Amino acid sequence: MFNRTWVLACALAVVPALVGAQDFPNKQIVIVVPFAAGGPTDTLARNLGATLTGILKQQVIIDNAGGAGGTIGINKVAKARNDGYTLLLMHIGMSTSPALYRKLPYDTLNDFEYIGQVADVPMTMLGKKALPPNNLKELIPYLKANKEKLTYANAGLGAASHLCGLLFMSQNEIDITTVPYKGTAPAMTDLLGGQVDLMCDQTTNTTQQIKAGTVKVYGVTSAQRIPSLKDVPTLAEQGMKGFEVVVWHGFYAPKGTPKPILDKLVAALQTVVQDAGFKSRLAELGAEPVPVAKANPESLRNHLQAEIKKWDPIIKKAGQYAD
Repeated sequence: MFNRTWVLACALAVVPALVGAQDFPNKQIVIVVPFAAGGPTDTLARNLGATLTGILKQQVIIDNAGGAGGTIGINKVAKARNDGYTLLLMHIGMSTSPALYRKLPYDTLNDFEYIGQVADVPMTMLGKKALPPNNLKELIPYLKANKEKLTYANAGLGAASHLCGLLFMSQNEIDITTVPYKGTAPAMTDLLGGQVDLMCDQTTNTTQQIKAGTVKVYGVTSAQRIPSLKDVPTLAEQGMKGFEVVVWHGFYAPKGTPKPILDKLVAALQTVVQDAGFKSRLAELGAEPVPVAKANPESLRNHLQAEIKKWDPIIKKAGQYAD
């Protein structure tokens, strides 16, 4: 009797999940972006959400939950109901937080289900318009001579803008004051206003400013020049050999999200990265969707693990940690 009762109880517990999976999605889906509105990850998320809305036939909205280098928003999804209606879009910072933070409120590798990689975004090294140097050759000696009075803006510890600046200063043996923000959108506002001198940010947030001439651009961080900024040289071709920072983005769900729901989300993501409109909008921002072969759980899981191993020694050597 006990065994039959236990089997019946288990079966009854599974039924709602199966019904929910078959009916998914039947209401609004939320993508949590762990940064302020208007930043590069937010821009990508809104393009992703708009395309998913058409594919899934349900509205997809963005929830900006910024702070603590993205860990607040990441934890929000880790603790969310695992029904497929709360998802996470997070960039390279997912792989650096384990080294940057002595204690995280979530387990990076084990508290999430993987949906797939979404897009790769190069970065640009920028200065305020009034900054005297006009190119990288002039910038490096200027920074070294004025390091005590210059400031570098970033979106907080662990953000892509922080990592780019960390590598830039390390490679050039420069140490200038960093000013952390809760996102690159407010950081960009202060750069435009002249309150800070430098920042490194994703092309999804900088391309329009560069084309408008409201900032000075010193180079892109990709291995080759990008079509949307074809006149802007790479940092590598200007002398910073081997310097390359491309910000990858992953799509996640809370741990325990039913496989049938995950399968629907993976299929939708694979449709997104092949969508002509999505590709075109990202190209205008200097970004591109990943190949469809990377838009799956195994690819994202393997890439995240490899990136954690890559960044851990770099961050520890720099000695930059947060509580």
